[in-house]
Amino acid sequence: MKNTQREKIINYLYGFGSITSWEAYRDLGITQFAARVKELKEEGYQFTSKWESKKNREGKIVRFKRYYLMNEY
Repeated sequence: MKNTQREKIINYLYGFGSITSWEAYRDLGITQFAARVKELKEEGYQFTSKWESKKNREGKIVRFKRYYLMNEY
């Protein structure tokens, strides 16, 4: 059975509770994370998100969203 990128994101959310674009890339190999989230929303999944900040390897502050699944689909 083929595990699609959308399925990988949902499984990750069930396993870890939240996901960022970096985690999607690092852990799942997904580069078009925002597109997959949009598709999941179109399928009926509902997300909440919050902004986070962190220093990157150059010491600069970067901001990114952390996504949480709101509903059991």
